[in-house]
Amino acid sequence: MRGTLLTCLWLAAPLSLAADFPYAEIDNGEIHVKLYLPDPKSGYYRATRFDWSGVVASLEYKDHNYYGPWFTRVDPTIHDFGYDGGQVVASPCAADTGPVEEFQTNGSALGWDEAKPGAAFIKIGVGVLRKDGDPYDFVKLYPILNTGKWSVERHPDSVVFTQELTDPSSGYAYIYRKTVKLATGKPAMVLEHSLKNTGRRTIRSTVYNHNFLVLDGQAPGPDFEIAVPFPILTARSGGKGLVEARGNRIVYLKALGGREVAQIAVRGFSSRPADNEIRIENTKVGAGMRITGDRPLSNESLWSIKTVLAMEPTISMSIEPGREFTWKMSYEYYTMKPE
Repeated sequence: MRGTLLTCLWLAAPLSLAADFPYAEIDNGEIHVKLYLPDPKSGYYRATRFDWSGVVASLEYKDHNYYGPWFTRVDPTIHDFGYDGGQVVASPCAADTGPVEEFQTNGSALGWDEAKPGAAFIKIGVGVLRKDGDPYDFVKLYPILNTGKWSVERHPDSVVFTQELTDPSSGYAYIYRKTVKLATGKPAMVLEHSLKNTGRRTIRSTVYNHNFLVLDGQAPGPDFEIAVPFPILTARSGGKGLVEARGNRIVYLKALGGREVAQIAVRGFSSRPADNEIRIENTKVGAGMRITGDRPLSNESLWSIKTVLAMEPTISMSIEPGREFTWKMSYEYYTMKPE
């Protein structure tokens, strides 16, 4: 959409009505995936933090479900997330599901630093936004000036999302493509990305995957085992007595409850793409997953509350005008005997 102002201030429909949002379903005989489709008027996610494409509503494999809402309702008066009694309430910017991604530049967004209040900046995968006079806030709803041109190509086992965006005022333009596809005959999903710089300015950005995991509704705790390929060094943890790093593993000391937040800044990875790997298993339900990326890590962290576990790998990119950057994330799902 061009030349329109989308304020994105809405109270989301009850989660029980999620089927009313535009969606597609893909299946390969092993896993079944439901994906929400980008739509500036009626899409499930229309806020200004996460990439609108490839939002996974659910992924089912052998009677296990890996993704879904980690919040009960959405409230635009909430900053990030909060609580209503025992229920988790999310802000519109935080209210997303599955392996969703966010693009950042210098801790803010593309073009933010040089833009004056009232001018445009870019959130890749969202569109052209209007800057205000306050410091950047990643969970703040910004007015959307232009969502670009979105197109969706559906197949039985894959969906291709494309966003074409041009902003003459800032000099940034790109073609962003994400393909969500299922491997043939295997319980695996692949996210293939390409970002082509069609503007006159270099695109410098990071992108991380939030990986909102709600495996069978299990609270993060000692039943979960998380491992990476390297010894975790200089890990900064939040939530004393909740979680800690031991060798190449992250261990929960108790099941999260109430308003507890457990997080760790994961360090110790090398510049090799092989370190971009995460394994998460739940020994109680007997299900797990392995996440691998084909680009080196620039950052990694864990964030979790009582309803969701999120391992967040980050990569960096610098794309000159006319050049294209590609990256891939692969997800393998499996089961084992419950303990």
